[in-house]
Amino acid sequence: MKKIKSLIFDMDGVLWRDQTPIGDLGEIFRLLQFHKIKYAFATNNSTKSPSDYQDTLRRFGISSKEDQVITSATTLAKMLKEKFPNGGPVHIIGENGLREALQKNGFHHRDQDVFAVVGGLDRQINYEKLKLATLLLRQEVDFYYTNADTTFPTPEGIIPGAGSILRALEVGSGRNAILAGKPKPKMFEIAMKIINASAESTLVIGDRLDTDILGGLEAKCITALVLTGISTSEDLINLAYKPHFVFENLSDLVDYFNMNNWEILQ
Repeated sequence: MKKIKSLIFDMDGVLWRDQTPIGDLGEIFRLLQFHKIKYAFATNNSTKSPSDYQDTLRRFGISSKEDQVITSATTLAKMLKEKFPNGGPVHIIGENGLREALQKNGFHHRDQDVFAVVGGLDRQINYEKLKLATLLLRQEVDFYYTNADTTFPTPEGIIPGAGSILRALEVGSGRNAILAGKPKPKMFEIAMKIINASAESTLVIGDRLDTDILGGLEAKCITALVLTGISTSEDLINLAYKPHFVFENLSDLVDYFNMNNWEILQ
């Protein structure tokens, strides 16, 4: 019988919503530590650094190391480092989380003579930025992007995400980007390596079917959808892929697996 030994959490919509915790997170993670369940966190948000997320996790009573937080920005930086181990000049569209991840891996921003255009969500995007990046892409430099999420939720409502900018660049340049974030499996593979976990005993927990769950399945992990964020139970109807489990919230998930000694009964 399979037993869950590791968890990979999405954060917004799973652990909190609009910076309000969903459930007693301190107690939930104390239970995980008692049962020696390893965990990591994976997010498509490229605007914040792992240390930013660590501060939020700490505020909600969750202890973590910085390398347990994997973002689409840190994933992109690792992918770029694998191809260009010496670092160098790249053209960056994005915010501090992406710039910091790239700088830590030896890459710096430049407007000309670069070997790659790399991007993510940029809430100060304008036509000049799009034009410059498009012209560089037409010079056949490499093209990496954090994720293709076209929208994301805010207290004001649903607004354009990184994928909206990506779409403009792809249409303008006739190029397709290499994606780092979910639903690509790379982020989960990095997380499992960091916490020394195997896919067959790792549960991916998320609130979005098209990123968290699909990405977890692509990484060959066990998956669980919680209904505290984006996706609803109605979204599961006629879907080509399904999560292994569906729960109303994270507390229900932990109660279920705790009761079953973290064994997979289905």
